[in-house]
Amino acid sequence: MTDRVTVAIAVPLEPELVDAIAAVDARLDVLYEPELLPPTRFPNDHRGVDGFRRTGEDDRRWREMIAGAEALFGIPGDSPHGLAQAVRGALRLRWIQATAAGAGEQLRAAGLSREELARVSVTSASGVHAVPLAEFCLLGLLAFARGLPRLLADQSARRWEHYPTAELRGRTLLIVGLGQIGAEVARLAAAFGMRVIGVNRRGRGSWPGVEAVGVIADLDRWLAEADAIVVTIPLTDDTAGLIDAAAIARIKPGAIVVNVGRGGVIDEDALVRALREGRLAGAALDVFATEPLSPDSPLWELPNVLLSPHTAALSWHENERIVSLFAENLRRYLRGDELLNRVDPERFY
Repeated sequence: MTDRVTVAIAVPLEPELVDAIAAVDARLDVLYEPELLPPTRFPNDHRGVDGFRRTGEDDRRWREMIAGAEALFGIPGDSPHGLAQAVRGALRLRWIQATAAGAGEQLRAAGLSREELARVSVTSASGVHAVPLAEFCLLGLLAFARGLPRLLADQSARRWEHYPTAELRGRTLLIVGLGQIGAEVARLAAAFGMRVIGVNRRGRGSWPGVEAVGVIADLDRWLAEADAIVVTIPLTDDTAGLIDAAAIARIKPGAIVVNVGRGGVIDEDALVRALREGRLAGAALDVFATEPLSPDSPLWELPNVLLSPHTAALSWHENERIVSLFAENLRRYLRGDELLNRVDPERFY
């Protein structure tokens, strides 16, 4: 490829990272108009404040910038609607680098035609969030192995009692979804002395610290072995409701459940029942069947639940890691090579 490539940055980004993108190749024309983007709610925010509206002139400038792009960094508004608008308003557009690992869900919800899906490739940020998500998983495992709910209750009651607690060492961890996040969870768990097993679609692969790998179809057999379960898989037609009431009933009593994949993978009502009845030691949840989580959900009040508002992936280093991935994909795009993390337009994963 020798022609110039116009890249539009469609989400808020630090100036030094904009410069890093421009420095990838002399053939790039990088467009960034931060005054056309919504104010951010926090560092590395890719959506911005709710209710943001551009003036008529600013909206014209925004649409013109997007329309001239061959590649986008970020999905406008970080939403399916913004994705659809960009694809339909930019006929030169060939590729969008999303900032979320779950970009397949946004692509599915955008309702693009087959022709539009064939014209524009979407790549996800899969792997970028592996470190913060894996650390959250270990936080959840440690919280319930070491009895955090009792510690907090005793502190609140000013109660001073001695008692033993469990350890992670020697316990079996089942990772449901051995991708980049699962691999990092495995590495950390193995460092704590845990026995790590896992399942994925293919039932094969080799990761440091993982003793055995099976297929998701055989999940029931593996659930009974686990003292702790970490779910990292995305929500697809194949994984929706994968861990249903029957599967939860097969989980070893006293086990810990951590979910950083998608809420729809686990039957939330069945999980609540198991937690209320004490059949599970606890659950650390970053994702939920419906988000935001309803104020009426019992998950808010269960003492053996550690609840995170789908924020465990966020890190001070997120943007620099996404830009690093985008820079590598830009080099591949300019060479005509296969892009990393391309979302399958049929399976949306």
